[in-house]
Amino acid sequence: MKILHILPELEIGGVERHVIDLSNELRARGDEVTVVSAGGRMEKQLQDGIRTLHLPVHKKNPFTGYYSARRIARIVTEEKYDIIHAHSRVPAWIAMWASRMSGVPYIVTAHVDFGTKTPWIYTPYRNASRVICVSDAVRAAMKDCFYDNTLVIVNGIKKPEERWNEALREQNRLLFVGRLSSVKGLQDVIRALPADVNWTLDVVGDGPQRAEWKSLCRERGFAERVVFHGFSDRVEHFMANSSCLLFPSYNEGMPLTLAQAVLVGIPVLASAIQPVIELKGDADGLLPPGDTAAWNSALSEFLKHRNSCPVFPPSRVPTLEHMVDQVKEVYQNSAARNS
Repeated sequence: MKILHILPELEIGGVERHVIDLSNELRARGDEVTVVSAGGRMEKQLQDGIRTLHLPVHKKNPFTGYYSARRIARIVTEEKYDIIHAHSRVPAWIAMWASRMSGVPYIVTAHVDFGTKTPWIYTPYRNASRVICVSDAVRAAMKDCFYDNTLVIVNGIKKPEERWNEALREQNRLLFVGRLSSVKGLQDVIRALPADVNWTLDVVGDGPQRAEWKSLCRERGFAERVVFHGFSDRVEHFMANSSCLLFPSYNEGMPLTLAQAVLVGIPVLASAIQPVIELKGDADGLLPPGDTAAWNSALSEFLKHRNSCPVFPPSRVPTLEHMVDQVKEVYQNSAARNS
């Protein structure tokens, strides 16, 4: 098949990782794939043979959106594409316009619970051939925004090349991976970390609050203990060589970083938000997001006494291959209905 993906950027985040993994696997299976975005540091992770096109699909501007839709419509018409697959809200509008111009069906993946939930507000999700929700939590939260064209396909994860070693638990080397924005909760971890125990914290990721949180570390006297590494494509290596992953997020669609950690085998302390509960199977041992007292207690117990972290069954994390099988079936059914 010939598939065109649209996402805002290829910077740092779960949507970007999902599109890269999906595109690479589709290409490995012999499909032709084009990825349209505003570009970014993660673009280099796309396999050879995947076409990339830079357009302003990240801008919330109807004029640049319509321009991008016309460019995409011309490509998918002239080159006989089968599917347009949008990721995120602005790309969903662009995909809908391009689909109307070209007659090529479009589908949308809803990666997170977002704000527009009023049933009478018009959204491109309702005209999509299919809306893929990355978790039951996203579908339930967005039920008023979508019609009955939804299905849940949980994001799959590649089999890890590195595994965690139990001996690393003794090192008290903590790890945070994610975008440095308030919704990810790193500020709560910095405030909750105990000062009377030896530990280090590696922060892998970048974002708008990096300077603010480095300042918070200095205020707490942690400047020498917390290392901000910025963006890295060696996340799995960090996981395999740390003592515990901290996942204090307030909101997720399907937590890819957490799922990756489960497969690597590293212990995890995580927030009790619905997608995390869904991944784990229950809420036992999970922590209230934003509750620094609860996080302080859990961190102190782990660092001082090596108490067990909540158990996430690896069997609940789908493989990348299984996910792509399901997505490919959506593509084929949508294309068949359009023929």
